[in-house]
Amino acid sequence: MFGKLRAPTPPKEPAPALQPGIRQGKSVLGPRPPEAPPVQNKPSEVGPKTGGLDRAKTAKPSEDKIEKFYALKTRIHRKLVEQLDMSAINNDDPTIRDQIGELIVGLCEKEDVLLNHAERQRLVSEILDETFGLGPLEILLKDPNISDILINGPKQVYVERRGKLELTEVNFRNNAHLIHVIDKIVSAVGRRCDEVCPMVDARLKDGSRVNAIIPPLALDGASVSIRRFGADPITWDDYVNYKSCAPEMVEFFKACVEARLNILIIGGTGSGKTTLLNNMSTFIPPCDRIVTIEDAAELRLRQPHVVRLETRPANIEGKGRISIRDLLVNSLRMRPDRIVVGECRGAETLDMLQAMNTGHDGSLTTLHANTTRDAVQRVETMVMMAGFELPVKAIRQQFASALQLIVQAQRLTGGPRKITSVTEVTGMEGDVVTMQDLFCFEQDGIDGNGKAYGRMVATGLRPTFLDRLKASGCNISPALFERQVLMSDRND
Repeated sequence: MFGKLRAPTPPKEPAPALQPGIRQGKSVLGPRPPEAPPVQNKPSEVGPKTGGLDRAKTAKPSEDKIEKFYALKTRIHRKLVEQLDMSAINNDDPTIRDQIGELIVGLCEKEDVLLNHAERQRLVSEILDETFGLGPLEILLKDPNISDILINGPKQVYVERRGKLELTEVNFRNNAHLIHVIDKIVSAVGRRCDEVCPMVDARLKDGSRVNAIIPPLALDGASVSIRRFGADPITWDDYVNYKSCAPEMVEFFKACVEARLNILIIGGTGSGKTTLLNNMSTFIPPCDRIVTIEDAAELRLRQPHVVRLETRPANIEGKGRISIRDLLVNSLRMRPDRIVVGECRGAETLDMLQAMNTGHDGSLTTLHANTTRDAVQRVETMVMMAGFELPVKAIRQQFASALQLIVQAQRLTGGPRKITSVTEVTGMEGDVVTMQDLFCFEQDGIDGNGKAYGRMVATGLRPTFLDRLKASGCNISPALFERQVLMSDRND
């Protein structure tokens, strides 16, 4: 039932008999903070879906009680590992988890420590989380309302809910405990994090993105940043319902993807670029062969013909590193209809532009930039920093000929995430890349809750590729581009 049992350890001397009713007396250990039920309502902005499990405020147990609890948990966990062959246990079987829970209760009965019912349940839950999951992180990973988990050392864990950062009561025993959890995360995807390689990018089973950095680079203990991707992904209906974009814009994006326009998605950290890229990809026809290239695989394309590629860091000898650029160059030999790069951040930028210019229309990628003009400058900078001795004009020409559309996502004041501009790249005039805004978000102010509000408007400019959309069978009415308000999120 539990895999191969090891030889049992000699039993301890039985503990002195307890007086009747002593377990109902005052507890030795402090109670675990109660949990509020998960909130099922969706957030009021687009981004990774966030939600419940707001911990109730209770008096913190004393340091002595905490140490006793940790010591007890360590002893029982050690005995559990000694008795079970964990490698032979199916972690995904809920019945096995229940059975091991009963075994933990039995081991707890043999301890000469008084526990009330709440404490026993807490002990069992935490040992199971340490055995099958990621320890203290499990309570946060089960909360659908949390979009980001930010760990600043073992005693300070923040989360983002509904666009706001909150300090939690979750903590780790010490830095060694936190590093142990990091090792479990990175080893599951074939990576490592140690003194030789103290920084690492990884992912969780649900696709959530993980970045970890440990001492000596992190001075106050290991630091972990987790960007959540919920089990219920953001859809275009969510974008419209939470007024992150207008429904007319969704139809426009669908036409652009089906007409095989090359699209660049830009925005700052946490603006929702990857979520938007995922949704853009839903418009790719199922008959296309798609190659995705990422540092840590997090894209979730729903088409049947998808080849997923992921970079590889160097080994302990400093050899064997495979970069995005290496994968991009190789992907050109894989007969892709479309190439989707999770993020361009280095020398691969030029390769991506060249691929878009050489028959791989309909490709998608993201880039860190605050405005469309900044995107052009960032591309220039990354190409030159990569060692390519190209004149600026040549880089701009590659940019202007490769891309047709730039979509900007932005996280506004108060947390709402919106598509703030849709810009067409029209070409070159002299040494300058020419662009025109088709749609843009005009912020009107900040409401009583501290959230930005405004209007999504069509600028009145028609795209030059409108005929290309019609030739692809996408009938977009020219009236869509007339100067008008498409959406307003002001609640008067």
